[in-house]
Amino acid sequence: MMPILDDIKIALRISNTAYDSEIDDLISAARADLRLSGILESKVDDDTDPLIKRAITVYVKAHFGWNNPDAEKLQQSYAMIKGHLALSQEYTKVVE
Repeated sequence: MMPILDDIKIALRISNTAYDSEIDDLISAARADLRLSGILESKVDDDTDPLIKRAITVYVKAHFGWNNPDAEKLQQSYAMIKGHLALSQEYTKVVE
């Protein structure tokens, strides 16, 4: 399995390393935002979870670059994904 950075670079259509630091920062910001929304840290840090991976990818795509014509739609999409995750007990409650 590829690291999430590589997957997101593919989603952004980037093949060089020039923006890796910025993308890493956005990945960290997405994770922090998901945690603030009440999503379990163990879930937020699970790069194999398809919903978490999608949320982080959409967050990065929404915030990467200055002249992104799709930024608003992507931010709305991220908010919807985050909302669904925050409402799910699977992502917010510790299973004992």
